Amino acid sequence: MSDRPEPDAIDGAPHPRETEVLYGQHSAEEAFLTAFNSGRLHHGWLITGPRGVGKATLAWKLARFLLATPKEDGGFFTAPTPETLDIPVDHPVSHRLLALSEPGLFLLRRAYDDKKDALKTVITVDEVRKLKNFFSLSSTDGGRRVVIVDCADEMNVNAANALLKLLEEPPEDAVILLIAHQPSRLLPTIRSRCRELRCQPLVPEDMALALAQAEAETDNPTGLAALSGGSVGEAVRLTNLGGLDLYSDLVRLFGTLPRLDRQIALKLANSAVGKANAPKYDLLLTLIDTFLSRLARTGVAGPPAPEAAPGEAEVMTRLCPDTYAARTWAELAQELTDRMQHGRAVNLDPSSLILDTVLKIDQTAAKIAARVQA
Repeated sequence: MSDRPEPDAIDGAPHPRETEVLYGQHSAEEAFLTAFNSGRLHHGWLITGPRGVGKATLAWKLARFLLATPKEDGGFFTAPTPETLDIPVDHPVSHRLLALSEPGLFLLRRAYDDKKDALKTVITVDEVRKLKNFFSLSSTDGGRRVVIVDCADEMNVNAANALLKLLEEPPEDAVILLIAHQPSRLLPTIRSRCRELRCQPLVPEDMALALAQAEAETDNPTGLAALSGGSVGEAVRLTNLGGLDLYSDLVRLFGTLPRLDRQIALKLANSAVGKANAPKYDLLLTLIDTFLSRLARTGVAGPPAPEAAPGEAEVMTRLCPDTYAARTWAELAQELTDRMQHGRAVNLDPSSLILDTVLKIDQTAAKIAARVQA
């Protein structure tokens, strides 16, 4: 496995099992600890929230806690009630989890396809069926068994139905932790058999600490938190690819609307051409979509605060002065999202797709400006 990609890892960041401190999810941690100390620990937990905010890190923290905390045996001497989910990094369970050698844990995720030399696109029923052997083999020691599903959104229909049967009749002392970026896509019966732990976007202070831990520090955690939507995973990607500077370039470009500076637009489009620039191309399309979303909200709720780039508030206030403009930009955002997805699917030339997108934005800005002046 050492030379194969892990489907639940983010490029440039430590794997969630390697992350020592979880930032910004105190409410979710407290809810789980309260349930544990009450003696009524649910067998299924659905960990939800935006992508990259720490859901997987929370799941590994819960697994570490459950496997390292002794069960009550009814004896005279009982262990003190835990006040935190933290387990020392030098604990044997911590070492075994890092090495993926803990017998009480099963990690359910997309498998590697040796024939195609690539990760599978979904979690298949064959992977879920392995849980039968896991529970039969691990039951001999009488301890807890923990399953992490990362992520539940990626199960195909057969895999989801197989996991549902396990949730309906869970083995004794088993806890199943399902990570879901889009829980609405799961079977309603799966959701109904789990208790939800909701993870929240990180505030700038927690974002700065989380990025420092991931060795992806920034001198603008406020802007990065705003641009990433409070997602550490997205913030790491933005940091590694110079996302803050790229977004600033977009803001400066759109600041020329409705008289688009085509030379700047062409330079920006050409910067995303070529295989080596594929990550930047993907990021640029994402940032254009982010800009339009923030722009549409400006006409309803006012300019973004905090700014993700210098001058962003002034540009957006001018381009989206009222609710009419907000509706117009929101409609364009949906149209361009569909066009960009289609363009990527048919391998349209990156430069052409970006220029076409920017010209559509320029045309809409001109339409709104004409209405304002009328």
